[in-house]
Amino acid sequence: MIFEGQIRSQMTQSLPQQGVIEVRDLHWAIVAAQYRSLRQAAESLSIKQSTLSRRLLALEHRLGAVLFERTNGGTRPTVEGQEFIESAKQILEYTQSISERLKNRSRGEVGRLTIGVHVSLSAGNFRATLMDFHRRFPEVETRLIDGTGDRLIADLASSMIDIAFILERSSRWDGNSLSVWNERVVVALPEDHPLATHDVVRWEDLRQQPLLLPQRGPGPDFLKLVISKLGQDPCCLLRHDVALDRFLTLVGVGWGILLALEGATGGVYPGVTFREVHDIEGATRLNFRVYWRPMNANPSLQAFLSMLRERYPNVPSNRPFA
Repeated sequence: MIFEGQIRSQMTQSLPQQGVIEVRDLHWAIVAAQYRSLRQAAESLSIKQSTLSRRLLALEHRLGAVLFERTNGGTRPTVEGQEFIESAKQILEYTQSISERLKNRSRGEVGRLTIGVHVSLSAGNFRATLMDFHRRFPEVETRLIDGTGDRLIADLASSMIDIAFILERSSRWDGNSLSVWNERVVVALPEDHPLATHDVVRWEDLRQQPLLLPQRGPGPDFLKLVISKLGQDPCCLLRHDVALDRFLTLVGVGWGILLALEGATGGVYPGVTFREVHDIEGATRLNFRVYWRPMNANPSLQAFLSMLRERYPNVPSNRPFA
């Protein structure tokens, strides 16, 4: 066409012979194809028509193909142009997806968080905290690792986990920490146990009882607690290296009694009932802290810590958030 040929011969003489196609070129080509009018397309882009026209000619020159048919009646994509526009849309959608994902990752909304756990998740604050985090950040892959307080502190130091919820008395830690909540100590009893008839159980009631003791989780801390309350080791310790649900099954069949925290009372276990353990001051409570390395730059950790500060604003921390 004479009109198209005149424009092309005048505009392409000074065009570069090679160059990188920019994302902006793709966007402008898509807009030009949508409006089928360079004037209207340029107005929507808030640029001059001549700027848009020159940019499209430069794009065609780089590609070695005519993308638009230019006439007095408007600008329409050629067959090659239609194929290019469809590919350009896919590229822009993919680029936008990557950009959004990177932005979300930098805000901690996408990524991975490894949490050391020390307690049951069947009820209580820890369960509610995890549920809240998953609701706010559903694209963060959250991984849980169980262990004793000493084990979780070691995992923190070696960067195997990002954060750990541990009984406050468990271990010394030179990194950052935040006090979050406390939980009542309870004892799991067989339903036909004589102590099950009591509203609460006193520490001295446990002196002659066969006590099931976990080797993981808060088991070592419970042993220290029992010794501090009774002034001596329990008369009969039954140690097992199994998870909490196995212990509660053993309680239900009469193998012994089990100290736990109130977070364990959310499940239903056949033949098992729970009672609070009291001393002269009332219910025995143990405090929990979260621990993390100050140099950990995981954005998902920062998002999790911000949520914790929001959920527990009135509990002081021994160090400020990193």
